Amino acid sequence: MATWNTRRNLACLSAAALTLGQPAVGTTTAKPLTEMPAPEWFQSAVWYQIFPERFCNGDVSNDPTVESMDGTWPYLQPDGWKVSPWTSDWYRAQPWEQQLNGGDFYVNAQLRRYGGDLLGLLDKLDYLNDLGINAVYVNPVFESPSLHKYGASMFHHVDKHFGPDPAGDSAIQANEDPADPGTWQWTAADRLFLKLIDACHQRGMRIIIDGVFNHVGIPFWALQRAKADGPDSPYAEWFRIHSWPDPDQPGSTFDYDGWAGIKALPVFRQDENGPIAPVKDHLRAIVQRWMDPNGDGNPSDGIDGWRLDVAAELPLAFWKEFRIWVHAIRPDAFLTGEIWWDDYKTNKMMNAAPWLQGDAFDSVMNYRYGDAVLQFVNPSDAAISASEFAALLGNVHDEYGYRTALGIQNYLGSHDTARVASAVVNPKCRLDHDANLKQNRAYKVRAPKVDERQRQKLIVALQMLSPGAPVIFYGDEVGLWGADDPDCRKPMLWPEFRYEPEMFGPFGPMERRDPVAVDDELKHFYRKVISLRRASTSLMQGSYRVLLAKDTERLFAFERSLVGHRTYAIVCNPSPDQRTLPTADFGVDQGWEHIALVGDSAVPAASAECSLGAWSCAVFIRQQAN
Repeated sequence: MATWNTRRNLACLSAAALTLGQPAVGTTTAKPLTEMPAPEWFQSAVWYQIFPERFCNGDVSNDPTVESMDGTWPYLQPDGWKVSPWTSDWYRAQPWEQQLNGGDFYVNAQLRRYGGDLLGLLDKLDYLNDLGINAVYVNPVFESPSLHKYGASMFHHVDKHFGPDPAGDSAIQANEDPADPGTWQWTAADRLFLKLIDACHQRGMRIIIDGVFNHVGIPFWALQRAKADGPDSPYAEWFRIHSWPDPDQPGSTFDYDGWAGIKALPVFRQDENGPIAPVKDHLRAIVQRWMDPNGDGNPSDGIDGWRLDVAAELPLAFWKEFRIWVHAIRPDAFLTGEIWWDDYKTNKMMNAAPWLQGDAFDSVMNYRYGDAVLQFVNPSDAAISASEFAALLGNVHDEYGYRTALGIQNYLGSHDTARVASAVVNPKCRLDHDANLKQNRAYKVRAPKVDERQRQKLIVALQMLSPGAPVIFYGDEVGLWGADDPDCRKPMLWPEFRYEPEMFGPFGPMERRDPVAVDDELKHFYRKVISLRRASTSLMQGSYRVLLAKDTERLFAFERSLVGHRTYAIVCNPSPDQRTLPTADFGVDQGWEHIALVGDSAVPAASAECSLGAWSCAVFIRQQAN
């Protein structure tokens, strides 16, 4: 979850060493990687993030109903409401929307449901496997009336509308005591989720899910018990409750602290050590349930880790304790946290080092990477230079430690930001800022043009070849574009469907007609660059050094290498003009294999020069002799 639109080793080289036009020298590690412990599995991960409600509707019989939205913003159950057609024009109002809220798209979008579910995800695992994905992060799956599931009703059950038997699951839930794990049963949705975990593992894929342990939804069972039983309820202390409804006092309200002041998301009471003891006890039971479902001490049937929501809003001491719980069940489990804005207004992101010292998280959502690469590749008045780009990456390696940086999740976009395809269309907008028409009427919501898709490819190539574990947000690889939330959460594009063209905007018809379909050529590119990364130990786990940062011509080159494996020299030209430079400038001679990965690049026979076309990335490969 983001801001809701309010929202140690030597690295590459010092800024002082980045003299214009001079190749940089030096490695990025204080000692050879061969002297370090064996790499963790997540250093070899290529992540794919799935927003389950919008990924694939595999079972229309379990689709949400209008009643299933009870208890979530905007607290409406419109007459004539229906599940939205998967292939419809995103902004075009459905019949039930047209007279609702004055046709306000940004309100009505929160009432939409498209029916994505777990069977749909299961059905598409082979697609992910073919793409080259080996690690999946799934946004919240627990019972919740909201489309995004960040406001849970309970943590011990998967949402019934993600499973095959919503009515049966409701009956099971009604016969349990949510406070007593001894009464918990397995619903049909739960069992399907366990099947999904097994199916991922059978394909050699890891799976983590969202842990939203700072706040819940209004229907959360403990909050509702507190409301019903009053101040003497044992659950009253779970929340910071300011006033209680009194039937003898008309107008009295049930008031409590909500996340970011939002009453739809009540926050747990906490102290300097995190949620209070009874809440912790409950959360620990939740961790146990999903990490070792059958309780036999073998966690192979459970999830492989957690993505922890708004992690900076809970004390670090809690996350250290949480890690102990998790690793007692599964020592190789992966923990990654949403550590994001330090100062949103000034575009300052947090230094996540305190969470990455070995006793809290293994990784964080590294939006710093996406912000840096977008500023470097996207042409704008505020574009950064090659040396500035190198320094920004180097800062992360310095602050987090290079070995940690190898497993950090490098994000270009997510469910909380504009998609990378829209970011390249709007280069003046920084990550997570002024990125939809509600905030910025100048924001372009059209499909990318050919040269903009070329920039997207260059950005993705850099992401795949740089240190850190790349994250693909579902649909980026097939061409989905979209502004910030809610537009980044469009239904996935599948080749078996025929989609309406986009002809509308959030405020009515627009002078455009953008065809909507799977971009096979773009998907092929993603598959190719993922394959290149996964086939190379050097690209996944090797050292890194900057070879060239030439500000005058906006050229950047870096090396990835590992003793006993291939060495890669990656050269990119993030400009609209062709560039020619001596191969000696980035340490390459005639003995290197050349791949024109993005755009045009060439090294003529017997030539000591490399020609780089606009928005291009060339890869040079040499097998190490030692």
